[in-house]
Amino acid sequence: MQRRTFLKSATVVGTTMVITPSIVLSNTKANPFGITKKPRKFTVTNSFDLQTNDEIARLWVPLPLDSSYQKVLKISYDGDFDEAFISNNNEYNTKLLYAKWNKNSKSRKLVVKFDVIMQERTSNLSKATNSTNFPENIKLFLKGTSHTPVNKTLTDFATNLTKNSKTQLEKAQAIYDWTVDNMYRDESVIGCGVGDATRIIEKKLFGGKCTDVSSVFVALLRNAGIPAREIFGVRVGKSKISKSCGKANDEGFAKITGGQHCRAEFYLDGAGWIPADPADVTKVRKQEKLTNNDKKIKDLRKYFFGNWEMNWLAFNYARDFVLNPKPAQYPLNMLGYPYAEMGEDVVNYYNPKEFGYSYTSQEVL
Repeated sequence: MQRRTFLKSATVVGTTMVITPSIVLSNTKANPFGITKKPRKFTVTNSFDLQTNDEIARLWVPLPLDSSYQKVLKISYDGDFDEAFISNNNEYNTKLLYAKWNKNSKSRKLVVKFDVIMQERTSNLSKATNSTNFPENIKLFLKGTSHTPVNKTLTDFATNLTKNSKTQLEKAQAIYDWTVDNMYRDESVIGCGVGDATRIIEKKLFGGKCTDVSSVFVALLRNAGIPAREIFGVRVGKSKISKSCGKANDEGFAKITGGQHCRAEFYLDGAGWIPADPADVTKVRKQEKLTNNDKKIKDLRKYFFGNWEMNWLAFNYARDFVLNPKPAQYPLNMLGYPYAEMGEDVVNYYNPKEFGYSYTSQEVL
């Protein structure tokens, strides 16, 4: 096989921090975790060594998004693939790297690197209004998907939770409080969980992991008439909150294979997209053996309603969608993990060793 090597790089912003630091948030001025607006820069390396066989191998790798809180400085990739390109041609404008190896290729290696700079994300809740005249591009996130539907069961449930709420913000707070109070982390769940909101609510199976918790939060918000979405990504560095939220060695290096994490955000007129992370409240509570009455959990649940510590890299908010190029199996539940097919068979992305991938991160300290 003729080896074809593609190496692309692009500079999106310079190394001087230019992320908009103007979003000042009332409830972050006194955050008890010592999280500041100081920018953090990471180099993330994704290495793939896929199985060789007599099937065509195809791989889709999620890439980081650009936003007000996260800027991609450079993306490069190198390998022995027969075809590879970066695309965002899909329903959610999700950026991904696609690579393909022909049958009987002797090796299937790929290395993807990206440099990203990020900054604590905060929001100004005092700007929120009660208007529901949302822009067209926001209305997409009021619609249901297979795993986060808008249906009578969830609408009735959300209506009951928010019956005493007078504003959109109060509705969101009520749903967040119920999610944090009632859902719990179940370590036996594989990966980040499936995130089937209807099944969780109907069967009262409130245990799960980050995708499960975030999906219930998002689904209930949509059923209450508030745009919301899950955001899939990976932890890349040390957390000031807890080792449960991210860790690295003294030099800032971290092995982040399996560090995928799903967060959420919701939209209020006047305030825009507001970050939340109910799943990490449940994770810290479980892994540090705390209760809702402990001060740390009280502080954390307040912080994660409107703020994110940025030691986590955001990929996309796609859900129940079709990748491009179109795979044999579709739609895809989510793209927080790399996705691959050998012929028409899906490779187990929950098992990095079986799949053949590893992720590392180096923070520039």
